[in-house]
Amino acid sequence: MDIEAFKTNHKTRYLAEEYERLSREESSVRTMIESDPEMAELGKGELDTLLMQMETLEKQMNDIVSAGKEEEEKPKMIILEVRAGAGGEEAAIFAQDLAMMYERFAEKKNWDFKKLDESLSEMGGYKEASFEIKGKDAYDLLKWETGVHRIQRIPATEKMGRVHTSTASVVVLPIFPEKHFEINPADLEMEFSRSGGAGGQNVNKVETAVRIIHRPTGIAVRCTSERSQVKNREKALSMLSARLEDIDREKKENAVASERKNQIGTGDRSEKIRTYNVLQDRVTDHRIKQSWSNIEKIFLGYIDAILEACARGAEGEIGEETDEQD
Repeated sequence: MDIEAFKTNHKTRYLAEEYERLSREESSVRTMIESDPEMAELGKGELDTLLMQMETLEKQMNDIVSAGKEEEEKPKMIILEVRAGAGGEEAAIFAQDLAMMYERFAEKKNWDFKKLDESLSEMGGYKEASFEIKGKDAYDLLKWETGVHRIQRIPATEKMGRVHTSTASVVVLPIFPEKHFEINPADLEMEFSRSGGAGGQNVNKVETAVRIIHRPTGIAVRCTSERSQVKNREKALSMLSARLEDIDREKKENAVASERKNQIGTGDRSEKIRTYNVLQDRVTDHRIKQSWSNIEKIFLGYIDAILEACARGAEGEIGEETDEQD
């Protein structure tokens, strides 16, 4: 055991120093046993106690280091994408509603939430949009949101009072501290253009928007959030890397899917995971067969209970269908 490494870690320093003290006592007891046979029986009991204490300290130090390493490897940032599905303008409005729900949730968590790019519909909804979220446990909490979300409601533009069903897809992509997927620069095609929308004359006159195409996969990403072309290029590369890593990770997971247990659904992005029924004031997650009321509050970002239930479901604690008051 490398005791010096534990001494240089502020989280394990005290335990390492205590381990050293016990180690010195152990040496003293062994010396006493060797020099005084009459004290052997008494010394053996003391030695067993010391060795047990040292073993406990070693386990505690290893656990702390392992937990720290796991925390360091966790993604500190995610890319969240929303796309309108079936339902035309109503689907685009729903996609925007979802994005605002996640933004409000992020505000409550004191996370940084930043829009990277958007494509608006005629009525101002999102055809598609991507966002950068930075914050502790952001990925752990929001990773359950990937999939197809469905809403049933009467649109404001509906004159006959008919209920419309629309869908929007959500994708949550982790950005890991260390890149797991190497991108060959020769595989990239870059396009530069002027950013649209508000932001002053600089945004409209200078080609700051960056679009990157990964030729082997055909994946294209675009970033317009920064005023600098260089910064938009960096963010676009980060988005592309996240997507490629996600594809690579999905392939590996599919390869061992038969061995996986206690998972929510299949993780397939075409899987309908949740329905928001406005008329019945009910949100139902189909993977864990659980429902919540107060849909208006949920759209205001109060989704903690839903996310926690999904996490429990992933751990195999799925029960009978329930209806919770939120």
